[in-house]
Order: sequence, then C-alpha cells, then structure tokens
Amino acid sequence: MASYAERMLNELELGQTEDAKKSYALALRHDDDDTIYSLAEELYGLGFSNQAKRAYQKLLDKYPDADELRAALADIAIDEGETETAMNYLAEIQPDSDAYLQALLVLADLYQSEGIYESAEAKLKEAYALAPDEPVIQFALAEYYFASADYKQAIPYYRTLLESDERYFSGVDIASRIGVAYALVGDVKRALGYLEQIEETSMTPDVRFQLAMIYATDEETHDKAIDTFEALQKIDPDYSTLYEPLGELYEHQHRDEEALQTYQNGLAVDQFNPKMFERAAIVSERLGNTNEAQSFFKEGLEHNPEDVTLTLDYSDWLTLHEKYEENINLLNDYLADDEADIDPAMYRNLAKSYEGLEDFDMADKYYQAALPYFDTDASFLKDAYYFFRESGEKTFAKETLRLYLNVVPDDLEMLEEKDIQDLQDDVSDLY
Repeated sequence: MASYAERMLNELELGQTEDAKKSYALALRHDDDDTIYSLAEELYGLGFSNQAKRAYQKLLDKYPDADELRAALADIAIDEGETETAMNYLAEIQPDSDAYLQALLVLADLYQSEGIYESAEAKLKEAYALAPDEPVIQFALAEYYFASADYKQAIPYYRTLLESDERYFSGVDIASRIGVAYALVGDVKRALGYLEQIEETSMTPDVRFQLAMIYATDEETHDKAIDTFEALQKIDPDYSTLYEPLGELYEHQHRDEEALQTYQNGLAVDQFNPKMFERAAIVSERLGNTNEAQSFFKEGLEHNPEDVTLTLDYSDWLTLHEKYEENINLLNDYLADDEADIDPAMYRNLAKSYEGLEDFDMADKYYQAALPYFDTDASFLKDAYYFFRESGEKTFAKETLRLYLNVVPDDLEMLEEKDIQDLQDDVSDLY
C-alpha cells in the first residue's frame, strides 16, 4: 500500500491540490519518519518550502540532535529571506557534527546571498579542506567562482568533477560550464572543444551565445556564428546581448538590410545599448536613409544621454551633414554637465561648426582648444592652418603649418605655403 506521502506527490503531479493537502496532513500524522524526511526533500525540490519546513520541524522536534535537519531548515530560511533564523539554526551545528559540512555549504550560500563574498569563499574552502574528494563541495566551489566571474579558479573544480564521470551535477552540464568558462577567459580552442560536445537539445542560451561568439572570431566560421545566433534568437528573443554581434556579422557580409533589422529587434529588447543605436544609424546612412539615421542617433541619446561615444558619433554625423547649429546645441548641452566625459574631438567639431556659421571668434577658441590633441592629425591641421591664416592668426598659422609638414612632409601645396610664409618673414625682417 502506498504511503500518504506517495499519494500526496501523485496528487500534486495530477494537479489535485485539495486532495494533496489532505494527504500531506495524513502523511505527517501516520507515515514513518524516513518517509516524512524523504517527503520534505521532495517538497523542497518542488518549491513547496512551507510544507517542507513543517515536515523538517516535526522531525527536529522528535530528534533534537539531528543537525542535518537544522541545516535543511537553515537552507529554507535563506530562500525565504529569514537570515537571522538561518544563522540561529547553523550556530547550533558544531564542528564535530556529521552535518557540519552541510552547514558550511549552507552558511557559504547565506554569506553569498548577503554579498559577504570573502566569508562565503572561506566557508567553502574550509569544507574543501575537510572533504576535498566530496563532489558536492567541488561543485559548490566551482559554482561560487563561476558566479564571481573568477573563471580560471572555477575551471579546475569543474574538470575534477568531469574527470570523475560527473558530467551532470544538480542539473548543470559540467562540460558546458567548462566550455563557457574557457570562452570567458579567452581560451577559444579549449572552449570550442567542450561546447561542441553538447547536444543541441541540452544547450542553454548562455552556451549558445558563447559558442556563437567563438565562431564569430574566425571569418571561416562566420556562417556558423550567424546560424547559432539565429537559433538563440528563436529560442530566447529576449537574450539582448545576441543582437549586437549578430548585426555586426551581417554588416561584415554586406547584408545591411538584415543588419538593420537585427539592430531594430535588439533595441526593442534593450533601449539602453548605445552601440546598437550607433550601428543602426550608420547602417541606415549607408542604405541612404539619412532621416532614419538621425532618428536613431536622437533616440539613442534620449535613452543614453551621458554616453560620450554616441554623442561624439552624432556630432560627427551632424558636422559631416553641415547641420552646424544642431551640432553646437548638442555639444553645448552635453558639455554643460561638469561631470560629463569630454572627448577632444568635440572641440574639433565645434570649431568646424562655428566656422561654418561664420562665428569666427568661437571657431578660433575651439581650434586653439583642439590643437594640442590633434597635432599629428593631418586633416585637422590643414583645416586649422587655413582658418588661422585667413583669421590673421600668424603665430598659430605658422605653428600649425610646421606641425602639418612634420606629418606630411611631401605635400607640395603646403610646402609652397611655407615658402610664402618664409618669404613674408624675410620681408618683415627688412623693416
């Protein structure tokens, strides 16, 4: 005859909630202690923490020296955010207890959930020192380091598990963890060796993403990268980080329409990715959609107003299209924030814009401000030279011409300018 615990679990599986509640009450009253313990474990695993807690507590009342029950109750308390209760349970478990290792793992989990990472690591290391061959401890350390982005530390523990024929542990594919970890430390060859072992049906979104990113590093496997990203998009369209590299792959293959659609899909998921707004604008421009390109820049800055790269890219675009007044307004608004990151190229664009609007005093101010940062930029130096020459700024014109010829010493036009300048200096010396 089936126990009341078995009956309850069957009723839960069938969705017979009311019957399951009755069987649960009967199980606590009539089933033997081992069955109640197994029921508590099953219920906790299924997410019925309150019912699991009642079962464990009933057993602890009967067996006050059973520290494994305290550890289990502490685990539940952590899940429920009852930190103090969890600590109280764990404090009662002494180092000579058979449940001490379990208590250390639970305590590490508690410290990690509270952001006390050094203490969490210390408890895991203490557990490892006591039982270095225990798979659950090896797994806990590996997962701790993986979650802490310390992938080099995680890999040896994962590999120890795998070498002990522990391919799957607590529902985690150890090979996939190793592959992702190698990918994240830049060891592409080893990462690929692990990730390509994983069956299609077992791939998590993170594994697919890392596999696609590895394929993307080699032009010969770009098609595989695209296929893998596209498969990930179908499975998990909210996986926001896939869209930018997929769009860039399409661009690399000159598939601009698909690239633009990809960036638009990505921005529907994540509007706080300035790089995707930038790429969408650039691709739109390339497709001849100037108004759409400007719309992407504007919308991008609405969502990311402090992003210096996007601001400068839009400024470059406005300067290129001779939208000087819009560029001046954009940069003056941005530079009004004392805490804003400043790129000297903003001074260059302001100089060009004020010159284009014939506000020569302001243009002079920004050409001078930009000059120390662009003293090896031939294009800027040439523009600055002609501006200073026409403005009568002889000292700056002379210096700018000297800097230009250091960069492009064989420019005949500018060498002729230097000859004229030298002649003018000679004439001036006569008087």
